[in-house]
Amino acid sequence: QVQLTESGGGLVQPGGSLRVSCSASGRTGRTYTMGWFRQAPGKDREFVAAIRRADGHPSYAESVKGRFTASRNSARDVLFLQMNNLKVEDTAVYYCTATETNPITGDLEWASTYNIWGKGTQVTVSS
Repeated sequence: QVQLTESGGGLVQPGGSLRVSCSASGRTGRTYTMGWFRQAPGKDREFVAAIRRADGHPSYAESVKGRFTASRNSARDVLFLQMNNLKVEDTAVYYCTATETNPITGDLEWASTYNIWGKGTQVTVSS
């Protein structure tokens, strides 16, 4: 099974930018639907973005549309999340996730759709 490792988190001021990455190791010969979730203190884990294995088209939560961009490298073993115009409410631990399935778009936002998770990387937006 594939293992996921996030990197690139840190501290950034409101309005700033940050890019987090997720590297997949192990059985990367398969193609996965991959995505990002985040969890702020005292809150539930929430969907941020995902790229389906079938078409490579990214989907986003409404709260990040127009500010965040998800992408993959050509080998499909690294997932990126470019975050621009960051807000204090974007502060959270960001988790990379994956599944070998090809969920419908409406299922991408549910954590139960995915069965592989990274350990997360902290993103803090503060002045």
